[in-house]
Amino acid sequence: MQLSEQELRRRHEREELEKMGINPYPSELFEVTATAKEIKENFDKEQNNFQEVTLAGRLMSRRIMGKASFAELMDSSGRIQIYVSRDDIAPGDNKDLYNTVFKKMLDIGDFIGIKGYAFVTQVGEISVHVTELKLLTKSLKPLPVVKREIDENGNEIVHDGFTDPELRYRQRYVDLIVNPQVRETFRKRTQLVNTMRNFLNEQGYLEVETPILQPLYGGAAARPFKTHHNTLDMTLYLRIANELYLKRLIVGGFDGVFEFAKDFRNEGMSRFHNPEFTQVELYVAYKDYNWMMDLVEEMVEKVALALHGKTQVQVGENTIDFKRPWKRFTMFEAIEHFTKIDISEMEEPQLRATAEKLGIKVDPKLGKGKIIDEIFGETCEPYLIQPTFITDYPVEMSPLAKKHRSKPGLVERFEAICNGKEICNAFSELNDPIDQRARFEEQLELGKRGDTEAMVLDEDFLRALEYGMPPTAGLGIGIDRLSMIMTNSHSIQDVLFFPQMKPEKSEE
Repeated sequence: MQLSEQELRRRHEREELEKMGINPYPSELFEVTATAKEIKENFDKEQNNFQEVTLAGRLMSRRIMGKASFAELMDSSGRIQIYVSRDDIAPGDNKDLYNTVFKKMLDIGDFIGIKGYAFVTQVGEISVHVTELKLLTKSLKPLPVVKREIDENGNEIVHDGFTDPELRYRQRYVDLIVNPQVRETFRKRTQLVNTMRNFLNEQGYLEVETPILQPLYGGAAARPFKTHHNTLDMTLYLRIANELYLKRLIVGGFDGVFEFAKDFRNEGMSRFHNPEFTQVELYVAYKDYNWMMDLVEEMVEKVALALHGKTQVQVGENTIDFKRPWKRFTMFEAIEHFTKIDISEMEEPQLRATAEKLGIKVDPKLGKGKIIDEIFGETCEPYLIQPTFITDYPVEMSPLAKKHRSKPGLVERFEAICNGKEICNAFSELNDPIDQRARFEEQLELGKRGDTEAMVLDEDFLRALEYGMPPTAGLGIGIDRLSMIMTNSHSIQDVLFFPQMKPEKSEE
């Protein structure tokens, strides 16, 4: 590994600190009593509060002026200016802590701990006068140099920012240090999940955990990741969905269960797709898909209000309003609305011809349901910007959904589309074990035709259904996609701390 000049210098400083008896990585507790944000928001010169504070964070800038210096400390809440005087931090005859350590051996990015008191400088900036200073961690790599200045209109201008997407996603730890707005994105993501979790808890539903390693993959149309269990000498799959296990719990007697789950699909990657993703799945007994639509509207509206204080969310150039009620189309109505073609009575040959007429390439291996899905995806989905429910899907597209109570050939299913992408999928769940077996067998035939995403037949799940599952409504919401919308993020990689990436090229 070839080291830069700065890296070599920092390693030398580390050695020199050790020679001075200063541990660059001390292990004892450093008690923090305040944050930068708390002091800047609550310091009152008249009350003279924050007169004994302890802070810790990274050193982000220094202005050395002889016997005293100004510097900037950044903790998890933000930045604050600190004032360091030689005679305050080194009150005796030995001034090495200031003259040698602070001035010569500390670098931008080092973690320090300080004690002191808050005050206001002559130019009106709330700062901390340091009375004690301690090195907590010596950083051996320099941070990217990001220069910030305020223009005449009060806007911050950033120069030489850490903006390359590949570097940002690969070195998220650096991204979080130098681009504080990124931290806010992830705080909002956590707030989004907590809002949904609290909402579901308030309804009395039970949060559960189900297996990630499964002997059979099911609950969605997707290719799985495959692994091997050495002790059992058996093939296992990373789950593509947790649906079939959650339904088993409804069979077992729970009236409502949900899980925030990591799922894995061995598929393509894009700014909307990551092979590892998060979704919440919910199953409630004695309900149907109409009831579930109302719940989704209410829950997502609450999320918007929690994150933004209003139902309107700016996403790129679009203002999206999550206020209830949302627009509703059946799938065939949506296709006819956007293409002026009614495909509701078409069979597979006509659907193929229609797709070709619309300029949509369809794989010969795909069956009727997937062709309809391709037509919808190309002609409708990108144009659904405001939250919209698409309902009543063809039975071929939905092997786990209950047949429609009044529309032959359709199932009771809906998806919510927003900003041109699906954010949730829900059914009146199929609970007839005979019908479910027939649907699985149809999926097996599609698999024989070459459909790599066709479902497999799960005998244990069918056995569970034969014991009886009450009428049930089920829902899956993609947390990553919803987070993109709620944080105005362009790519799914922007709302994942560590998105999947190609292997990093090693240096010669």
